[in-house]
Amino acid sequence: MLNLKVVLTSTRPGRVNLPIGNWFLAEALAHGHFAVELVDLAELALPLLDEAKHPRFAQYEHEHTKRWSAIVSAADAFVFVIPEYNHGMPPALLNALDYLFHEWAYKPAAFVNYGGVSAGTRSVQMTKPVLTALKMMPIPESVSIPFFQPMVEAGVFTPPESTQKSAVALLNELERWAAALKPLRAGK
Repeated sequence: MLNLKVVLTSTRPGRVNLPIGNWFLAEALAHGHFAVELVDLAELALPLLDEAKHPRFAQYEHEHTKRWSAIVSAADAFVFVIPEYNHGMPPALLNALDYLFHEWAYKPAAFVNYGGVSAGTRSVQMTKPVLTALKMMPIPESVSIPFFQPMVEAGVFTPPESTQKSAVALLNELERWAAALKPLRAGK
């Protein structure tokens, strides 16, 4: 079974990343084709790039980096639950991506993005070139959630049926990419 990490990318207090991430986690578990784990960058609490050596050497000194490396290494695919901050990605996501290098290679990534009228798509567009520089494959399918606020009540995200269908389409395509890229990961 393929290993999927659903990554909560916002660390801001009061974030809705967790309710949306929990909803997607349930969708991924119901899909049944992945072993799924929710990874919260707020809980991981990576400091701002504090390793002395470049990530390409994979000579990590700090336990938080070694823990992050193990999480990313174990994954076959990623879904980033991502809001938009000033037309860009959350700083915690860029920091988490930059911490590592080889661990990301030949793994597909997808997005559950949310925001106002743009549904966080500018954040996704800013993130994709970073992923490709890390030899990742950002797939075209996504779950885009505009005007999400009315869908969150008492800490629970309840989307319309169209959003749930988007999640299934994303997971189906992500499974194809993860399986297709697996031979490349085996040769690393």
